[in-house]
Amino acid sequence: MKKKGGMLAESPDRLNVIVEGSKIIGDFIAESNLRIDGEIQGNVSSSAKVVVGQLGLIKGNLVCSDADIEGKIEGILKVDGLLTLRSKAQVSGEITTAKIHIEEGAQFSGQCKMSNLSTKSSANQSVKEESVVY
Repeated sequence: MKKKGGMLAESPDRLNVIVEGSKIIGDFIAESNLRIDGEIQGNVSSSAKVVVGQLGLIKGNLVCSDADIEGKIEGILKVDGLLTLRSKAQVSGEITTAKIHIEEGAQFSGQCKMSNLSTKSSANQSVKEESVVY
């Protein structure tokens, strides 16, 4: 867990939630965990984990430490650690992550680059895919 100002960023009591029916237009920045069940039209940045629920939608870029996606994302994803695409996930755009887990049924259209973002390793692997359903 990451400490920031004496508080644990991934502590369960430090969870931001965008509930179903909510819509944010503009950029969203958080230093703690974030769960999105509504819609965000803009860029999302978190120094902790981001979960996009089944009804969640991001139309913009996502930058975070870890991500668990079950909803839709249209934009660029940059995940420092583990990116998990659940069976109902729909991602359209470029992905850059250190680790990825894709469940059967997940939809991804775009490009995926595997790299260790935190150490900026020169040994990057690149995989290009077009409209792939796992």
